[in-house]
Amino acid sequence: MKKPISKLFSLTLLSLTLAATTVSCSSDDSTPVEQPTSDFKVDRNALTGEIKSGHVTLTDGTYKLTGKLIVANGAKLTIKAGVKIEATALGAGQFDAVRYIAVAQGGQIFIEGTSSNPVIMTAEEKAPGKWGGLVICGKAPINKGATATAEVSELTYGGSDANDNSGSIKYLRIEYSGYSYNADKEFNGLSMFGVGKGTTIDYVQIHDGSDDGFEWFGGTVDAKHLVVTNFHAEVGDDLFDWTEGWNGLGENWYGKRTNGGNRGIEADNNSNNHTAAPIANPTIKNLTLIGNNAGSENQAMKLRVGTKGSFDNVVLSNFGTGFDVEHDEGISYIASGELKATRVNFDNVATKSKGKKTDGTAADVSKIFTEDATATGAGNGTATPTWATGWTVGL
Repeated sequence: MKKPISKLFSLTLLSLTLAATTVSCSSDDSTPVEQPTSDFKVDRNALTGEIKSGHVTLTDGTYKLTGKLIVANGAKLTIKAGVKIEATALGAGQFDAVRYIAVAQGGQIFIEGTSSNPVIMTAEEKAPGKWGGLVICGKAPINKGATATAEVSELTYGGSDANDNSGSIKYLRIEYSGYSYNADKEFNGLSMFGVGKGTTIDYVQIHDGSDDGFEWFGGTVDAKHLVVTNFHAEVGDDLFDWTEGWNGLGENWYGKRTNGGNRGIEADNNSNNHTAAPIANPTIKNLTLIGNNAGSENQAMKLRVGTKGSFDNVVLSNFGTGFDVEHDEGISYIASGELKATRVNFDNVATKSKGKKTDGTAADVSKIFTEDATATGAGNGTATPTWATGWTVGL
């Protein structure tokens, strides 16, 4: 039987209303809104320039990094699982063309690797120092001033936003980084300048870089599941390094070198003002550092110029000295319990601790640590942690 036209119209109108309501509700959930595309043009064979706005996504395959790539204030860069960014060869002295990736204050990077398909940043030439590495500049507090200029990239960093968010990095491998302009200006693997706690750093390896693996310049960012491996005959620097007042959590760190590189950890507060605030005071849990028991800086940890810190569940292997503490401030922090290491397992470490006051005289700093032969460090003592298998190289 035919329905009256007016009734059909009413039913149709009701259906449209319900459909519109459903769409409205579904668009009001927590699903992220797609960011507008950027004017930046991606060229797989020439990845370089400045992403000034919008959102750029790199998917699938290899991209040739032919110069610096800057993510500017307000812009976003996403790198999907399996992407490889390969820095092309650079001629001697071509400083203006140094290859590196940098995130400016207010910019964000999202690296979305997986344990079976990490993102890889590497170089065509498989040797340390062949490109710059990754630099992130945030707005979190530092003790070098209200703000400062990064020693590489010349971007501003620092501020008052402890929870600043520069994005998320998961399952990333950085290889052959550490390009050196000169003895005082050299890239690390991952450099974090005033990076805030809203940023995620998780599952990152630095492999055969020529300068430090990871370095924190102030900031508050936490960093978990970090690996540094230095095997190349060319000398590397420290595995982990912090300065300028870093206050964050480090958890599950594994560092290993067989070459003539430097220390496992080199930690400072501020070399010009040892008590500059905020004072560096990270908490490090589950740490393994393995050296080659040679070289002029044969210390598992060099703690100096006023850094505080708390370490727990630590394995130190094949170093001449375990804890080397310098300057009156650090020595006083041992006495007050603000610089300490609990549950430390020493393996082939000749001198467990040594100290030196600011005037150069020796100091007893043995109370910095308590021992525990069952400590597992990053998970498996000196052996590769289970969480580091599958996405790393060299282990």
